[in-house]
Amino acid sequence: MMGLFSSAASAGTNVLNRVKGPRGSIEAPNSPNSGSNGYGASYNSRQEDKAPSDTEPDDTSILDADEGSLITSLISQLRVGMDLSRVTFPTFVLEPRSMLERITDFMSHPDLIFGAEAEEDPEERFIRVLQYYLAGWHIKPKGVKKPYNPVLGEFFRCRYDYPDGTHGYYIAEQVSHHPPISAFFYISPSNHVSILGELRPKSKFLGNSVSTTMEGENRITLLGKPDDGEYVITMPNMYARGILFGKMVLELGDTCTAKNDKHGLTCDLEFKTKGFFSGTYNAISGRIRRSSSEIGEIGGRWSHIMDFRDARSGKKRVLFDAVRDGQNVCPKWVPDETEQELNESRRLWQDLTQAIVAKDMERATDAKSFVEDVQREERRHREESGEKHVPKYFELVDGRWTPKVVLPKDPIQAEKLVQQWIFPTFPVPQSNTPAAA
Repeated sequence: MMGLFSSAASAGTNVLNRVKGPRGSIEAPNSPNSGSNGYGASYNSRQEDKAPSDTEPDDTSILDADEGSLITSLISQLRVGMDLSRVTFPTFVLEPRSMLERITDFMSHPDLIFGAEAEEDPEERFIRVLQYYLAGWHIKPKGVKKPYNPVLGEFFRCRYDYPDGTHGYYIAEQVSHHPPISAFFYISPSNHVSILGELRPKSKFLGNSVSTTMEGENRITLLGKPDDGEYVITMPNMYARGILFGKMVLELGDTCTAKNDKHGLTCDLEFKTKGFFSGTYNAISGRIRRSSSEIGEIGGRWSHIMDFRDARSGKKRVLFDAVRDGQNVCPKWVPDETEQELNESRRLWQDLTQAIVAKDMERATDAKSFVEDVQREERRHREESGEKHVPKYFELVDGRWTPKVVLPKDPIQAEKLVQQWIFPTFPVPQSNTPAAA
């Protein structure tokens, strides 16, 4: 799953200090805003303390006593409605990888989009693009976790070595710090697919929950069908409920839009948050339209099975079965940390990652602070010298972050150039290169 809380550097205002004790025995604040569920409604805090009965085990988490005692470091910074871009979150809520790497979850099931350009029906090509997008959400860590917030200039790169000897290439870079913007680019020339996009998360504290508005979009191009133009898909919003008391639950919510202007195809996908008294977790629904005509409906749960029902024939088919096929994630090759550059994600955060894996929260806090302190010092130096940060891989063109490379249409030439651009010091993979984790 994509981003959660958007955090950065300094501490905020000392508020909500009425909450006492470790998590699991917290007394709910009695202010009018306390108990907000993130959706504009309020409810009794005693009810919220009860663990949701129908959540999946991997969607929820409960902090132990040591972690609960640390939650006060978060609570002391919060006030209802505040922007969380400057709040420091405790390391025990961190997923041990950067947001730049987490975006690769959407490239985990390439078989869903490879070959889409061969579909004669533009509606079928549109559905194949939706399959790629919907299949990326089921991948996430256990519980409610957030990836590391990338620092300015940080980048992550990887290569996919597919069983048929073809390859895919991915590069992501943090191109802005305030506001935070992550730009990313994926291409598989031999499979005629490219994906370009950016994420601009904005988070707010809403009482007992955090909401994250995921601004930005994915722009997918089927290189074998250039006349289709781009398939543009936005992101749903995210909610972490129960962050101060009760059981933490992660939800996707609200509506995102997929469209292809060339063929007049659109789909408004609703990621449904569970109602307090009814509904189910992780549900989605959507209607695919071509101009004014309805093509079909999408339904199901993004953590389980999603299907498509044709409006004309009434036939239903599975788009993606996360229970059956979710483990078939395409592995990626990443250079060893000893061969990475200093600001490459895994090397940059290696001490923090090792500490989190070892469950050494004191060491993790020190490692996280060290990276952030260096970032602040570099920012201070740029401000004093009047220098501006220049991204390495992306540039802003007409309001869009685009890669600093122009690839030829020929797949063989394009592959050689993109390999040289992203991995200039590494050997070109052979056609029978095995995939590596």
